[in-house]
Amino acid sequence: MELLDPRNDFIFKRIFGSENNKDVLLAFLNSTFLEAGEPPLTEIILMNPYTDKDAPHDKQSILDIKAKTAQGKLINIEMQLFNPYHMEKRTLFYWSNMYFHQIKEGGNYSELKKCVTINILNYSCLPNDRYHNVFHLREDHTLIPLIDDIEVHVMELPKLEQHPTPVAGGLVNWLLFLRGVEPEQWEVLTVNEPMLKKAMTTLEFLSQDAETRIAYETRLKFLRDEASRVEGAKAEGKAEGKAEGIIQEKRQTARRLLARGYDVLTIVDMTELSEEEVRALMQEH
Repeated sequence: MELLDPRNDFIFKRIFGSENNKDVLLAFLNSTFLEAGEPPLTEIILMNPYTDKDAPHDKQSILDIKAKTAQGKLINIEMQLFNPYHMEKRTLFYWSNMYFHQIKEGGNYSELKKCVTINILNYSCLPNDRYHNVFHLREDHTLIPLIDDIEVHVMELPKLEQHPTPVAGGLVNWLLFLRGVEPEQWEVLTVNEPMLKKAMTTLEFLSQDAETRIAYETRLKFLRDEASRVEGAKAEGKAEGKAEGIIQEKRQTARRLLARGYDVLTIVDMTELSEEEVRALMQEH
């Protein structure tokens, strides 16, 4: 049996975002926060648990995971299989939206609770070798925090190459499972992180379900098409930028030739600009 890829956000939410697997999510979060030097959670409330409405046939399906702690701290977890680009700005936008919508207009700012964003990326984007980076809002020199309400975790799965065999429990075991270690290595991971066994059992169950496989393929096709569209737009933008750069160089050349007294037709011949463009440049002086 070929296992489905848990990095597919549809499958990821089925494993970590269902009420039946809330203990799996709690174990994953505690591994995350423990590595960041924060106290563990004792309880978690799913704010958008997986339902049939999350089926990926709808392009607008919300396949991230939103949760709340007993103290009211909000957590958003998102899996990114492909690079959507502008991840940093996208992260801040969604974080600010989560923070903003805690209170209604005219509400008391003291009601605002800490918001945590966790991005699990199937690509690298930060200029270091750490697979788990944590960001807060701090003063540049003294590092004193302005406020503890903002926290962003960035986990980059490709950087796990330096951690092939974990020797203890912790976040790296969960991330290796998500990256897709061979099932023969699962036992090693579950020794270190017992709750991973339930995540693995869930993945095996989903992989055997024909309807889930169809939904998985549907979602994967959408993600690939979207990634292709973004890549195409990026390439087109580069091509347009290069063409615009060439035109600007020709215009600069034309300006220099005009300053030296060359006639319009000679400049047209030398730069391949149109006569109208050259005459328009003459009006600049």
